[in-house]
Amino acid sequence: NHGRRGLLKMVALRRKLLDYLKKHDEARYQTLIGRLGIRR
Repeated sequence: NHGRRGLLKMVALRRKLLDYLKKHDEARYQTLIGRLGIRR
């Protein structure tokens, strides 16, 4: 399924961005996951 692969790619990209943020800007990371409602 082409759409599903695109979705997985998006998720992987977002995780990479979140990991980067967590390393470099913890406060912004916390704000972002709070706003998105992500529990990690």
